[in-house]
Amino acid sequence: MKTRRTWRNRTDRPESGSGTLLGRVLAGVSGALRGRAGWTVGGVAVLVLALLGVWVFAGGGQEGPPDPRARQYKDVDACLLTDEKGIVTGAPAAPVWEGMQAASTETRVRVTYVPVVGEPSVDNARPFFNSLMQRKCDVVLAVGAPQVEAVRAGAKDHPKARFVVVDGAEAAGNVTVVKSGDGLEKAVAEAVVQAVKASGA
Repeated sequence: MKTRRTWRNRTDRPESGSGTLLGRVLAGVSGALRGRAGWTVGGVAVLVLALLGVWVFAGGGQEGPPDPRARQYKDVDACLLTDEKGIVTGAPAAPVWEGMQAASTETRVRVTYVPVVGEPSVDNARPFFNSLMQRKCDVVLAVGAPQVEAVRAGAKDHPKARFVVVDGAEAAGNVTVVKSGDGLEKAVAEAVVQAVKASGA
């Protein structure tokens, strides 16, 4: 008695689309063209259909519409300067990052962060701050004493940018101060939204 096998892999699922159609056409051509007279015609037909398949799989040289599920961001960047712990759960920057993400949802700005690696000092944090300004960050946030001081000191040299720092500084000019605590995430979100509006984005 023969045992009936059940295959549980991708080949179980019905196939559809241009790839399946191409396979059926190729099978039909190979079955219809027999004998010596059909070799040349069959070879040409298979070659043409194979090239057609490459064209179909490559998208036909046309770009499809953008994925409607993908968020369309503004050309605005909000960048966070943290200590070397980054944004892991429990780190001082974690609620700041959550607030930035909430602001990104509302304003469609891009958000990124950069951890300051090495000695926890203002001198060490300054090059990281400068790298954010070279990247043309429109809004710069900082958490942690060395990062906050580096941002506060450098903000005056970048009057077109907006800065949001957590504690340790006084609000002045283009620098906004938010206080740490239970409401930090919400305060950061509101500060980023206001900073984006103030930047004209």
